[in-house]
Amino acid sequence: MPSLSELLRSALSRFRSATSVDRRAVEELIRGIQRALLIADVNVELVKRISDRIRERAFLERAPPGISRRDHVIRVVYEELVRLLGEKPAEIKIEKKPYVIMAVGIQGTGKTTSVAKIANYLKKLGYRVAVVCADTYRPGAADQLRQLLDGREIPVYHEAGADAADIARKGVERFSSNGYDVILIDTAGRHRSQEDLMREMEVLQREIKPDEVMLIVDATIGQMAGEHAKAFHKAAPVGSIVLTKMDTSARGGGALSAVAETGARIKFIGTGEKLEDIELFNPRGYVGRLLGIGDLESILERIRLAELEVSEEKAKQLLRGEFTLEEFVKQLKEVRKMGPLSKLLSRLPIPGLPDLPQDSLREAEEKIERWWAIIHSMTAEEKADPSVLNSSRIRRIARGAGVMERDVKELVKQYKLTRKLMKRARKAPHKLMGLRMS
Repeated sequence: MPSLSELLRSALSRFRSATSVDRRAVEELIRGIQRALLIADVNVELVKRISDRIRERAFLERAPPGISRRDHVIRVVYEELVRLLGEKPAEIKIEKKPYVIMAVGIQGTGKTTSVAKIANYLKKLGYRVAVVCADTYRPGAADQLRQLLDGREIPVYHEAGADAADIARKGVERFSSNGYDVILIDTAGRHRSQEDLMREMEVLQREIKPDEVMLIVDATIGQMAGEHAKAFHKAAPVGSIVLTKMDTSARGGGALSAVAETGARIKFIGTGEKLEDIELFNPRGYVGRLLGIGDLESILERIRLAELEVSEEKAKQLLRGEFTLEEFVKQLKEVRKMGPLSKLLSRLPIPGLPDLPQDSLREAEEKIERWWAIIHSMTAEEKADPSVLNSSRIRRIARGAGVMERDVKELVKQYKLTRKLMKRARKAPHKLMGLRMS
């Protein structure tokens, strides 16, 4: 089944290629958007509401000076999708120290992994972070947390055989006395009913008095995420939502819109299995990625969190496509700290990028270490100017690197393609960037 992003981009592509921006073209675009949202499990009433607003604004609003009618309609689509998902970006507010966050969620939502991801995220922002495992029902919960956070300098507290409230209280006391800025409490996710979940949350909240209660919700449940958020939002005086499995869920749009409709705050979305695959939820950036407009903010945030050292001048050179073969592979090795290449490239506002074959990107990831060996088998002249490579040079390089000749050719091909894409991105007219993604 096509993803929400694929369906929306397809609808926009057909609209862009239409000979004229008349009522028929707009109605076809709206039908495409309706189909995409319904397949993504967005509520029918919400789909009707957004369709009506797009139709009304597309036909009645005048395009601002300097913007074509076509681009104006696309901007309307962008703005209405942002409105659907809540508009305001999430932010980190650590208003006191220690700041205690209690994570709750039903079984199977990815709660423990999310706690580890958030702890790591906050640690990279410069906070001293600690985790308390108050899950007394799932064997190995504390071990899972320790394994996930191994080498991250984030301690985990757990006491076998003790009551959940006692564990949480003792853990908070210990880490508070040791000067930690943020303490995350992972609670049991054994419950199948919202009533039991709310009762445990209320007991722990009364005992621990956390500064923030965070509900972890599985995005694969679609519209049902709204029911979880609604019950939680009603019971918790302080609350935020984390939506997990957004990278694999075709129903993610339904989950996001359903939660946003409750008025609950969506703080984080999980975008993969790795510890770094979590991000603050920004409706504008998220919708930008859905529509293929890009999300440069999240790229810059990942660079900062990954602690990559790229000077401003070097960054500009890379974006202009001015880099050597050696610099290309070196930056690929650095960028791998930030996550999968396909995910990162999908956030760049480069025309035509969504059409890049994902298989090629995955293969590129697997070959980066091999490519690094190839670079070390090259002469300074070959690194600076790959056009000098002939069959005998390629044979020598492959033998020295312990790879196949086709691996050397593949590296050069990928290098040339990337330079071409970067140059195309720089020269392309980005009228849509007038949408103000920040």
